[in-house]
Amino acid sequence: MSRYWSTVVNGLTPYVPGEQPKLPNLIKLNTNESPYGPSPRVLAALRAEVGDSLRLYPDPGCDGLRESIAAFHKLKPAQVFVGNGSDEVLAHTFLALLKHDKPVLFPDISYSFYPVYCALYGIAYKQVPLTESFEIRVDDYMKPNGGIVFPNPNAPTGRPLALGEIERLLQANAASVVVIDEAYVDYGAESAVGLISRYPQLLVVHTLSKSRSLAGLRVGYALGDAGLIEALVRVKDSFNSYPLGRFAQAGAAAALEDRAYFERSCAKVVATRTRMANDLASLGFEVLPSAANFVFARHPGHDGAELAAKLRERGVLVRHFGTPQRIAQFLRITVGTDAQCEALIEALRTILV
Repeated sequence: MSRYWSTVVNGLTPYVPGEQPKLPNLIKLNTNESPYGPSPRVLAALRAEVGDSLRLYPDPGCDGLRESIAAFHKLKPAQVFVGNGSDEVLAHTFLALLKHDKPVLFPDISYSFYPVYCALYGIAYKQVPLTESFEIRVDDYMKPNGGIVFPNPNAPTGRPLALGEIERLLQANAASVVVIDEAYVDYGAESAVGLISRYPQLLVVHTLSKSRSLAGLRVGYALGDAGLIEALVRVKDSFNSYPLGRFAQAGAAAALEDRAYFERSCAKVVATRTRMANDLASLGFEVLPSAANFVFARHPGHDGAELAAKLRERGVLVRHFGTPQRIAQFLRITVGTDAQCEALIEALRTILV
């Protein structure tokens, strides 16, 4: 049937998400989901939405949710855009704010959806190499561009960039949009949201899939100057006026309002991450410093792909990236519960004997 495909489709190499296994009893440490369920307030809000009102369309502007997000971040609702997961928010961002004559800049080792968006929309881009220690170096982005985008902490490395370095980049790059993808910021990095009032070219993207334990609801949002947000709304309303259903809007608002539960969940993940990183180091792994809910690690004496395969045989899933070659020996391991991480370490002990 490919003879009916458009030229664009024929040229695409789609993003490949982490495996969502159908087999039972697997320890799933491959897609950076939270090991803890959502706030009880979320479940109550979802139950309250069950009723006759489901026959009606949801609020296309997501006004209530945008007010909750704005209140949490001490911004105005006009500075908030919401979408069906941060992937949709990023997709609209590439089309609305990053499609220019000059190339978009992003790291060579980063979220692999970025080049997919560029291919889909015909956006020129250049990948900027990380340092030998897998860090983003701001000076490497001080060049003409049609926009800059990177995660902070970066993914899949987990390494954070200091807020002062982000501000230095913004000061030197006033002519195009800088997008900071903060999917994992709640696990130890400094958020750039506080810089929005001083830098109208800054857009910060968040997701509720990780630290809010709502990967199943698909809610993401962007924060920035009202002018940037208006551009995103124009694209959204040319694509899908109703990206978030009633359940997603209600559940997301409830999650944002339960700050105490959110902070406890993040603290537990951070504590487990520290223990897991230390355990991996004791087994001979090189573990990159992480401010995310995962670690990026390699063992000098064992092939990364083989380790991932042997872990799977023992019921433990981790993520292995075969490319680029620089990271082919690394495993990205999600921080699970203490019990799940202990099972991972025990499986590795048997493999590494």
